[in-house]
Amino acid sequence: MRRTASLLLLLAATPATAQGPQPRTDPTAWQRAVAAGYKAAMLCSGVFNAGRTEAQVDADELKGIYSEYAPIVPTLKAVVDRRTATVTVPFAQGLPPRLATWRPGLGCTTAPIGAAVPRAAQTYPTMPGPARADPRPWPLGDAGIRPRPSQALSAAMSRAFDRRTYGQGETLGVVLLRDGKVVAERYRQGFGPFTSNRTWSVAKSIAGTLVGMAVHEGQLKAASAALLPEWSNAGDPRGAITLDNLLRMASGLHSDTAGNRTDAIYFGGSTVDQETVQWGLEATPGTRFRYANNDILLAVLAARRATQNLTPQGALFGPLGMRHSVAEQDWRGNYVLSSQVWSTARDLARLGQFWLQDGVWQGKRLLPEGWVRYMTTPSGPQPPSGPGYGATLWLFGAAQGLPAGSYAAQGNRGQYVMVVPSERLVVVRRGEDGGATRFDPARFTADVIAALR
Repeated sequence: MRRTASLLLLLAATPATAQGPQPRTDPTAWQRAVAAGYKAAMLCSGVFNAGRTEAQVDADELKGIYSEYAPIVPTLKAVVDRRTATVTVPFAQGLPPRLATWRPGLGCTTAPIGAAVPRAAQTYPTMPGPARADPRPWPLGDAGIRPRPSQALSAAMSRAFDRRTYGQGETLGVVLLRDGKVVAERYRQGFGPFTSNRTWSVAKSIAGTLVGMAVHEGQLKAASAALLPEWSNAGDPRGAITLDNLLRMASGLHSDTAGNRTDAIYFGGSTVDQETVQWGLEATPGTRFRYANNDILLAVLAARRATQNLTPQGALFGPLGMRHSVAEQDWRGNYVLSSQVWSTARDLARLGQFWLQDGVWQGKRLLPEGWVRYMTTPSGPQPPSGPGYGATLWLFGAAQGLPAGSYAAQGNRGQYVMVVPSERLVVVRRGEDGGATRFDPARFTADVIAALR
């Protein structure tokens, strides 16, 4: 199957030598195209999902980005059309600008490189933006939230924003739940309870939850193998990869980076069903942990093919009252649930509480009994250092200064949903930690626990 990235493979930058400083090289055609897609995607989602200004997106989402694109993005001029809810970014002579288009309930979709900007487009009488407060009582809605944090808890919340105590990251929002109630909430200037930002890899844990819903419908089992028709030919060893292998980052599949970069899909305009199914094995399935976007994308692709009506909005976001969350798709309609979800701190707190309640919400079971235990139980190969890994959730405990059984969804640029079952606690921290800056969610959670006692 033809791959977008392969068309431009020969344009890769020349490796640097070890002798002295290297002359500055111009960006490749591929890097310019992806940088333009990065800018189009972030502006589209930031403006139309979150209701933020172009200047705000430029100051946060477009700063501290991947080094290949950081010097290119500021040189590219974006056109945000609020009438058609589109963003275009010219990047090269002879090719149309990169295009990202917003749609209600689906967020923004990035068109493939070379796709023409349509002359006729949907128009909106007023600029799309985030939903308003839901008048229903918490947790389905936003009514009745009146946190009264203690002095100690308020002090811990303040330290989360000081860009010093827990790392140099830029905190955008924090929400704390105890026994399902909001006990503390705070936001940086320019953000609030209805201002979403990208979840990055927290979306992987959303994917694990959605796959559990497919299992609950009886359409899929964690032990299922031969998941994809692309791997069904006789003699294809990838047919042995199970859904469990994929959810645990243990597929054994190769990818062209360490596994946590999928630029062609995220910003290059390629699609999940083009990019992920064609990689070959480099380890026996179930014997090696390698963090990989592709594994989660493949798991969701298999689940969606098994249950065509299963959508994040219908199955998860709607029932939980996550009205300010949207899962974005590629241009062929595949959900990019390794990263492309926009959500708020409150919505992610709802999700954390849902996990804490073992997939029961408002008295109704939405996940198979024990699925959260499955998501938080290590099995097979583990990361070489740091927290352990279950099935799309990271595992914390005494080694990180937290109670045994703690777990978290984690995402790039400082997105954390930490759940501490023994304390009946959910801690959500949203950030824009550019570059090498990091926030320490375990230390912050430990301080929150101390303040609550």
